[in-house]
Amino acid sequence: MRRAVLTLATCLTAVSAWTTPQNSVVTRQAFWQSAAAVAVVAASAPVQAETLPNGVTYEVKKKGDGPQPEIGELAAIRFAAYNGANKIDDIFETPEPYYTRIGSGGLLKGVEETLPLMRLGDRWELTIPSELAFGKKGRPASAGKPRIAGDAVITFDVEMVGLPGREIELIELIGD
Repeated sequence: MRRAVLTLATCLTAVSAWTTPQNSVVTRQAFWQSAAAVAVVAASAPVQAETLPNGVTYEVKKKGDGPQPEIGELAAIRFAAYNGANKIDDIFETPEPYYTRIGSGGLLKGVEETLPLMRLGDRWELTIPSELAFGKKGRPASAGKPRIAGDAVITFDVEMVGLPGREIELIELIGD
């Protein structure tokens, strides 16, 4: 997802939606109603992508309000990984999330370095440079896993869905 940029053309396009089929003149009230609708859409648009010092670019797709994981803590994530248009992996539709210990090295280096910055409930789209993904060698094909060429930039859509051990226990919610 890319950030919506409001231009005069965008506003005028939105205003045209308020015109009658006969292309009659738009009233001032209709214009401002349209401009307000465009502003609402823009306010709900994702934040512009930012680049971390390690070279990973991220874009917030959904902002969570939970705690941030600490190094060594168990985290439950859902993710999909892409090499261009080719899907490498996708566990968004699986019944269980993927559990990883933050900082353990079980994921791509670019993902490992970004997870501690996320909050529970966040969903980010990461663009991982090759040196923090599969590097110059790439990855050979294996059963159920496609080959990834060397120096490939990987897109990683990741959502922080749980921090086991920090979540309220069901018994605490409903009592004894």
